[in-house]
Amino acid sequence: MDLEVSTALTIPAGELGWRFSRSSGPGGQHVNTSDSRVELSWNVADSTALTDEQRERLLTRLRGRLVAGVVTVTASEQRSQLRNREIALRKLAELVSAGLAPDGPRRRPTKPTRGSNHRRLAAKERRSTTKQHRRRPPLD
Repeated sequence: MDLEVSTALTIPAGELGWRFSRSSGPGGQHVNTSDSRVELSWNVADSTALTDEQRERLLTRLRGRLVAGVVTVTASEQRSQLRNREIALRKLAELVSAGLAPDGPRRRPTKPTRGSNHRRLAAKERRSTTKQHRRRPPLD
């Protein structure tokens, strides 16, 4: 089943890699036999679904999550493998969608207001006074 990230981008099912393993945490009768934990992998670097600009954007934005150009998401929240598969697909779609989203507006640098500056200096003075009162009295 293809993964539709947006109307402009659909990842073919052939590019998605699935791995299943035993999930940690509480379970029921089949806890030691059912492979309900899901790992979904997608090779961003070699994907045919992306344009060159999209690929570069994802490679730079997901740099911390990539291992050899492959992004992996895991899902083990549910006891059912089917539900965990759906969660993993949703997580990957959200991750790719966020990675391809345009940058937000740039921050306009501002100066602190006179009042905020005054409050900051007053707080520093109060803190200084508190610490001075903790000192051992001088010997006369």
